[in-house]
Amino acid sequence: MHKREFLKIAGMAGVAALANPSGLLAGNKSTLSIADKAPFTLPALPYGFDALEPNFDKMTMEIHHDKHHAAYVKNLNDALNGTTWASLSLAEILAKVSAKEPAIRNNAGGHYNHSLFWTILSPKKTTPSSKLSAAINSTFGSFDAFQSKFNDAAKTVFGSGWAWLYVDGNKKLNISKTPNQDNPLMTGLVSETGTPILGLDVWEHAYYLKYQNRRPDYITAFWNVINWDEVSKRYEAAVK
Repeated sequence: MHKREFLKIAGMAGVAALANPSGLLAGNKSTLSIADKAPFTLPALPYGFDALEPNFDKMTMEIHHDKHHAAYVKNLNDALNGTTWASLSLAEILAKVSAKEPAIRNNAGGHYNHSLFWTILSPKKTTPSSKLSAAINSTFGSFDAFQSKFNDAAKTVFGSGWAWLYVDGNKKLNISKTPNQDNPLMTGLVSETGTPILGLDVWEHAYYLKYQNRRPDYITAFWNVINWDEVSKRYEAAVK
């Protein structure tokens, strides 16, 4: 796929959202609560589009957030409008949605996944907390072993999807991968369930402009921009 073609497709994905940006951006928040209910809004990035350069490029970040994520938000609100689902929190939607509701499944997942993704990225160099480091070492043997297993999950997603570090029902760390916009909170759709604390988007729209088909290079760059302060906070909340 050439860059011009990619940009054309990206623009088409977000055109509906951009036609009425006030419906997504009014009262915009920097974080998403899974207790939120419809109508959902697009969370603001907690940094500039160019803040993650050279690892994640400015143009990809802008398209990814302002077009792709915005489209998920609009499409989710449209899918929920006038249905009983509209009275549910995002957490309830994710827990209850099934394959019978593809529009809700794909767009609720897309909204949650991207909202988490923006928060676990940072231009500032950070390291895991002592509690998270101990859990990683206990579970995987070492940070290097954890990193290798996570990388393998991200590299082996067939087509589009996500790699996850999550806390399971026993308050233990696990790694999984999901197709498309599924995530470990979707208990009716995925076999490995729990609370996500770190996720990597391996859809081509997340990296194609800079890395083309070189997904492993994108995965390597991801480790340079992880916000371990946020991941550690999510871990400690999940194991309370």
